[in-house]
Amino acid sequence: ISYPGSSHPLTFLLMGFPGLDSAPYWFAILVCTTYLLSALGNGTVLIVVLTEPSLHSPMYLFLCMLAVSDLGLSTALLPTMVSTFLFDSRDVSAEACFSQIFFIHTFSIMESSVLLAMAFDRFVAICKPLRYDSILTNTKVAWIGLSIVVRAVGLHVPFPFLLRRLPFCRTNVLSHSYCLHPDVMKLTCSGYSRDGIYGLFVIFSTMGLDPVLIVLSYIWIFKSILGITSLEERLKALNICVCHIFVVLLFYTPMLVLSLINHLAIHTTPLVHIFLSYLHFLAPPVLNPLLYCVKMKKVRRRIVTKLHRARRVGLGP
Repeated sequence: ISYPGSSHPLTFLLMGFPGLDSAPYWFAILVCTTYLLSALGNGTVLIVVLTEPSLHSPMYLFLCMLAVSDLGLSTALLPTMVSTFLFDSRDVSAEACFSQIFFIHTFSIMESSVLLAMAFDRFVAICKPLRYDSILTNTKVAWIGLSIVVRAVGLHVPFPFLLRRLPFCRTNVLSHSYCLHPDVMKLTCSGYSRDGIYGLFVIFSTMGLDPVLIVLSYIWIFKSILGITSLEERLKALNICVCHIFVVLLFYTPMLVLSLINHLAIHTTPLVHIFLSYLHFLAPPVLNPLLYCVKMKKVRRRIVTKLHRARRVGLGP
C-alpha cells in the first residue's frame, strides 16, 4: 500500500504476541493497568518532590527528571498498544508511526541520560563529599536537565523527516505493537542506508556510551568505598548506590540480552524478542517509583504525610 506517486506505505501493520492473539483483552487490561501504575507512581514522585522545598536537592531533582522520562515513555507507547490489544486495530498510518518513533526514542534516551546524571551525582556524593554542594548546585542541575532534553530531542528530530522520504517496498508488517526505528528500517527498499547509519550513530552515542560511562563511574565509586576504613561508613555509601544500580540494571539488561541474542545469532522464538522489548520499555516506568520510594525515606515520609492530610480533608470535621 503506497502513497500516490511514491513508494511509501500508507499504513504499517502492528503485531501483538505471536500465537496469543485470541485473547487481546487480557493484554489490554495489563497495558492499561501498567500505564495507570506508572502514571500514579511517577506523578506522586513529581508532586511530592516539587511541592516540598526540603527535597529541592540534586538527588531528588534528578529523580523528578527520571519520573518525567518514565511518564513520557509510557505515554508514547500507550496509543498503539491499546489500539492493538483492546480494539484489535493493528493499522497505523506512516505519520503516526514516525511520530511515535520520535517520542519513544526521545524519552528512552532521556531516561538513559538521566541515569548517567544520577551516576555522576552518586560519584560526587561518595568520592567528593566535601565539594558536593559546590559541584552540584541546583543551577547546574537545571543546566544538566536542559542538556538532557536538548540531546534527546536534537538527535531524534531528523528521524521522522528522514523516514518520510525513504521508499518502502517490502512487507509493511512490524514486529511489535508500537513503532521502533530499527523495525521500520528493515522494511525499506534500501535497508540500512545513510539514514540507517545515522540511526546507528544515535544508538552508539547514547545507549552505547551512557552505560559505559555509568560503569566507569561505579568503578571509581567502589574504589573510594574500598578506601573507607569504617565498615558502617562503607555500608552507608553502598546503600546510597543500591537503588540506582537496580534501576540501571532494570533499564539496560533487557536491551543488552536482546542485543547479544541478535549479534550471536542465538535461535529463539519471536516471543522472546517481544517479551524483552516490552520488559525494557514497560517495566522501568512502573518499578522505578517503587524502588526509589522504598529506599528514600524522605520521599516515603512525605508521601505518607500527604496521604494522611488528604484523608483528614476527605473525612472533614
